[in-house]
Amino acid sequence: MSRRPTPMTMTECTVEKADFLGWTSEELVTYVSGLGMKPFRGRQIYQWIYRHGVDTFAQMTTLSKSDRSMLQRMAGFEKPEMVERLTSSDGTEKFLFRLADGHRVEGVMIPDQNRRTLCVSTQVGCGMNCRFCCTGRSDLVRNLRVSEIVGQALVVQATRLDERPLSHIVLMGMGEPLANYEATVQTVRILLDLWGFNFSGRKITLSTCGLVPGIARLAGEGLGINLAISLNAADDATRNRLMPINEKYPLGKLMNTLRRFPLPERRRLTFEYVLIRGVNDSQKDAAGLARLLRGIPCKINLIPFNPVPGSPYEAPSRDRIEAFQDLLIGEKYTALLRESRGGDIAAACGQLRERLEHGG
Repeated sequence: MSRRPTPMTMTECTVEKADFLGWTSEELVTYVSGLGMKPFRGRQIYQWIYRHGVDTFAQMTTLSKSDRSMLQRMAGFEKPEMVERLTSSDGTEKFLFRLADGHRVEGVMIPDQNRRTLCVSTQVGCGMNCRFCCTGRSDLVRNLRVSEIVGQALVVQATRLDERPLSHIVLMGMGEPLANYEATVQTVRILLDLWGFNFSGRKITLSTCGLVPGIARLAGEGLGINLAISLNAADDATRNRLMPINEKYPLGKLMNTLRRFPLPERRRLTFEYVLIRGVNDSQKDAAGLARLLRGIPCKINLIPFNPVPGSPYEAPSRDRIEAFQDLLIGEKYTALLRESRGGDIAAACGQLRERLEHGG
């Protein structure tokens, strides 16, 4: 998370530049007020960055030249660089971003009728080691800073000035958001900020593999966003096999924490369930899932496994998938089959992977 330096006098020799992309509008107002600027200038700057997508202070024409010059010396808002943009035959887009230190992360934009949903990354690599996930097979390199997470949305939004703007944000790209807790929560606050992106909490989803302490802590933040849990099994033995995190936070602890999670009115938890042939796709598995989630306001997204190079897993047959779904529907659950999107550009669920070994 960005450190917020206090304004320094012009007589000091060196100034550590403030990174405005890591701040809420209130923090920016406080900062510019300390420089002797009117508080409303902070909100103007915020709107220039998030509403207008400018790249330099020189473009902020509502500020005086002297203020722009001072800010140029003392602050910045460096965004990740988009170095690759691939478009799938179904309209899904995958983006490769290069960070200031040369590391790369990926994001995906999914079009769906009137929605434009952007999945952003929160870490370089991932340390959760989920067996079915391509990203999980690479080690965690480092957490992303707030500016690097928010910057993904800014850069993609700038490419869509003549198209439909982003409507939803999902924190479920590369990495585990709750393993980078402080930066993730600050990012959400910026996405919600009235003077910035001004997203509704209903349009932001945080997806986790089940870090129980992070879920419990998130419950007290009052953010009002959606929570999705990558579940993938209804018993500890199977989930241990697929998701090593379950050995530390088994299903009993996870479910107890989720049952206490505060949900806004008329909202539900989302459970993501990747269906893998011969592993978790039987009628017994479906019945176990129905029992496990009983009493939790939720919907279930069923996701046929997407092929990952070198993986021993396969997707179930269509008949088996539909039988799994039918059992859940018969148990009065909302169970949606999520068709694979962006598979031809390796943008489908579970396919994102850092490409540090490649240029581009």
